[in-house]
Amino acid sequence: MTAPPVRPPLLTQRLSPTPRGARLARRLALAQLDDWGIPPGSATAEAVAVIVAELAANAVTHGRVPGRDFELRIALVAGSVRIEVSDTRAERRPPGPGDVSEPASLAETGRGLVLVDALADRWEVVDREPPGKTVRAEVDVPPWLSVATTGPRHRPGGASA
Repeated sequence: MTAPPVRPPLLTQRLSPTPRGARLARRLALAQLDDWGIPPGSATAEAVAVIVAELAANAVTHGRVPGRDFELRIALVAGSVRIEVSDTRAERRPPGPGDVSEPASLAETGRGLVLVDALADRWEVVDREPPGKTVRAEVDVPPWLSVATTGPRHRPGGASA
């Protein structure tokens, strides 16, 4: 009998800096959460989906450097899901927690980091080597939610997710 492969509680993916890459980032994040046992539609999954969508859209819109991808990392850490979106544009650094301002009521843009600030339990902007930046956010997992960190979730009947 062979044991199923052990997957570390981490997803790392480089994506094209296009609207399609940003949509794919959100879909990959939701699929990974489901694999870890965080159900679609749960408050945690919904918060992570919005945060990934906003950070990926920002990487595509404000952090794009021609010929360079952006990177999505999702990890299970003690009691939370950590989201990291990195791009290679160092000179356009977004405001950090506490510095995000509300956009004008009729403005068509400027709400992405407001949403991240509202939904993330913690977040920050950090420099990245080689040049660039990473926006890191964490969403706490409710204590009642049992998240397996050593492998794929098993469904009734012996099938893995």
